Amino acid sequence: MAAISWFKDVEAAAPIEVFALTAAFNEDTHEKKVNLGVGAYRTEESKPWVLPVVSKVELQLANDKTLNHEYCPVAGIPTLRSAAAKLLLGDNNAVIKENRVDAIQAIGGTGAVRIGMDFLHSRLGYDTIYVSKPTWGNHKGIAKSLLYKNIKEYRYWNNEKRCIDFENWLEDLRNAPEKSVILLHMAAHNPTGMDPTQDQWKEIATVIKEKRLFPFFDCAYQGFSSGDLDKDAWSVRYFVEQGFELLAAQSFSKNFGLYNERVGQLLFVVQKSEYLPKVRSQFEIIVRETWSNPPAHGGRIVSTVLNSPELYKEWKECVKTMADRILLMRQLLFEKLKAQGTPGTWDHIVQQTGMFSYTGLSATQSEHLINNYHIYLLRDGRINMCGVTTKNVDYVAAAIHDAVTNVKA
Repeated sequence: MAAISWFKDVEAAAPIEVFALTAAFNEDTHEKKVNLGVGAYRTEESKPWVLPVVSKVELQLANDKTLNHEYCPVAGIPTLRSAAAKLLLGDNNAVIKENRVDAIQAIGGTGAVRIGMDFLHSRLGYDTIYVSKPTWGNHKGIAKSLLYKNIKEYRYWNNEKRCIDFENWLEDLRNAPEKSVILLHMAAHNPTGMDPTQDQWKEIATVIKEKRLFPFFDCAYQGFSSGDLDKDAWSVRYFVEQGFELLAAQSFSKNFGLYNERVGQLLFVVQKSEYLPKVRSQFEIIVRETWSNPPAHGGRIVSTVLNSPELYKEWKECVKTMADRILLMRQLLFEKLKAQGTPGTWDHIVQQTGMFSYTGLSATQSEHLINNYHIYLLRDGRINMCGVTTKNVDYVAAAIHDAVTNVKA
């Protein structure tokens, strides 16, 4: 009698687009191939960059004989949690002085988003969550896996004008039911690269407060938008200043280059300090049932840098180096497209900030770039500006020109 498999009816899941693109790029032997899909920083030589300050700290840790491999606390490394909170909110923020903020170390920004959504759904009973349209591909997937009943979108991007669809965004917030979770991108919106102005953030905060909605910030790119860590955190700090309770998912993948170390944390701000131990205890239970304890190595790197004035200064210079290169590539690509008379408006390339640009290319135009030019990008037209270099910008601009000119959107 043949053995019966319990797994025979399992269907194959669709490939994860960004990782499938990277695999295809790696297998491609074309001499001019370009990877604009990967969500990671690249140097002018199209290589990953290990930040010098990270290498320095890793050497220190390797030679520190007092360290061991015991479990970290469930909530994470205390010195990391406190320092990262100050990084996001500012050293002198009132909620820090009043002991109204705490954080839980997480498995990258993704882990922070997940435990935050989990807490809001399982502990507070929130059943409706709004994400921007478009948003990072994982936001809706995580909410769905946690069984949120209502996963909705607020309009964010006006594809015709290549800008934020602000009035419709506000309209969607005004129509959201009370106690809806509103997932906001702090800076360097993924995938559009277009952020609200400070005045627009103020309007958003007013509507969220009036409608009794819950703000949850995804803070994956602090420093990558402007090169200024404080400037990029303005929106979160403003909401805190206005008296909001909130969650904020921090990631150190991009601004520390620690992609495979999975360093993040979930920060939470409450109205009264007496609430902190209770809230923290619930997050600890969620973590215990999810990954039990966070990894130490990446967290130690970030903690060491953030708690050393000398290393912190060096790290800030590294962040600015990355941000400045991205801004330069934006300008170069914009100038090339403009010089060759590529149809349409391309001002959005330089108006957007952060790692990504929402080009406005259609799925068919994006596929044209992949199939005919070996330029790899997401089908929605999102490109990673770090993949553009002074060596390939002419090739990339010419390919975009061809796609826009000869391929129907």
